[in-house]
Amino acid sequence: MQSEFPLAQTRRETGRRAYFSGLSAEAAVARLMARRGLVLVAERWRGRGGEIDQIYRDGSVHVFVEVKKARCFDKALRSLSEAQMLRIHAAASEYLESAPDGQLSEVRFDLAVVDQVGQIKILENAFGHF
Repeated sequence: MQSEFPLAQTRRETGRRAYFSGLSAEAAVARLMARRGLVLVAERWRGRGGEIDQIYRDGSVHVFVEVKKARCFDKALRSLSEAQMLRIHAAASEYLESAPDGQLSEVRFDLAVVDQVGQIKILENAFGHF
């Protein structure tokens, strides 16, 4: 059993680093979006359908943002699965239940990708096609 302990320790440390790296990426994206004039209304919003990393208002538009961090932009882009997009859409639908215009609200689904040096690309309406 002792031979498994170093592996478990390594996995925990890798998970811990990934968690804090993700938080750092989300904070950087929030700063960029604020500079662009968007208003952050929720972070890591969780509904029955899933979790949304960040929710903003851009005028009257609800902007749902998924943040992905990886060594390079391509890897970050590929890490967003169709199943995850569907969960985000379901969670957004649930979130909109409390919006004044409900399901008739204007929405956008952005993908924010962050590379290993902290560069950020925002792909507006990257997965609004569902």
